[in-house]
Amino acid sequence: MDQRIASTTLLVKDYDAAIRFYTESLGFVLIADEAIGAEQRWVQVRPQGAKECGIVFIKAQTAEAMAAVGKQAAGQVLMIIQTDNFTRDYERMQEKGVEFLELPRQEVYGKVAIFSDLYGNLFDLLEPTRAN
Repeated sequence: MDQRIASTTLLVKDYDAAIRFYTESLGFVLIADEAIGAEQRWVQVRPQGAKECGIVFIKAQTAEAMAAVGKQAAGQVLMIIQTDNFTRDYERMQEKGVEFLELPRQEVYGKVAIFSDLYGNLFDLLEPTRAN
C-alpha cells in the first residue's frame, strides 16, 4: 500500500488575503490558483522546499463555515511548520509581521514557537532536534 496526505484544507474568508499572508509573510509558494466555479477557486500553497503536503484554501460561504474560520483546531495548534533553520525563519517571519504568541523555547523534540495566521489559527514553527 502506498498512501500519503497530499493536502489539508483551511477555511478562509478571502482567497487573496490568505494568499498574500501565506506567500509574503510565511514565505510559502503558490502552487495553484484556478477558478472552479462562480465563488470557488482551487488555491494551494506549500512551504518552501516542500515536495508533498500543501494547504488548499476553502472560502467560507455559509454562516457556519464563516464562524469556523480561525477555529478549525478549537484553539489548539492546527499545523506544524518544520524548518531546517528556526532562527532564520523566525526572524524573517517577525520582520513580515507574523504574530508569535510566545518566545522561542527549547523542548526535547526541538526549538519551537507558536504563531497565528491572519485568521487566528495556531501553528508551531519547529526545528527538530533530530531529523524527522
